[in-house]
Amino acid sequence: MQHGKKVQTRILLALALLLIVPGLVSAETAISTSNGLTAGGGPLAIHGYDAVSYFKGRPERGAAKHQTLWNGAVYRFASNEHLRTFEADPEKYAPQFGGFCAYGVSVGKKFDGDPEVFRIVEGRLFFNLNPEIKATWEKDLKKNIRKAEKEWKSIRDRPAASL
Repeated sequence: MQHGKKVQTRILLALALLLIVPGLVSAETAISTSNGLTAGGGPLAIHGYDAVSYFKGRPERGAAKHQTLWNGAVYRFASNEHLRTFEADPEKYAPQFGGFCAYGVSVGKKFDGDPEVFRIVEGRLFFNLNPEIKATWEKDLKKNIRKAEKEWKSIRDRPAASL
């Protein structure tokens, strides 16, 4: 029993050190945790996918060596060219509703958007929770986008768990 407590204490100390000294984990290896935080402390946008790549043909994962902080989130890119493109006009490339599921936002909720379940509508990038939800959202796309835009104003700054 004493040995088990020592192991548990060591694990807790190691976790505490990681929280206190985020530099112990390199940005290259700390892609994200379950809550989207990177080792640098900022949330990782789009699960590390390259926002510009959606507009260039197909989604690609970004790399830590090509990243920027925008609106409190870390955005990663597949190339320095994509990074520069994003930095020149982030509003154009950043996902709508902070990357949360567009249908979820339309009903006043914040569900994690899947970066592989997306649609670009009138030059804007939207994510959905899964293919089934995306199909529901697309049944009345314009109405659901209007509803989401209205809801986003009231839920934008609220934690997902409070909704």
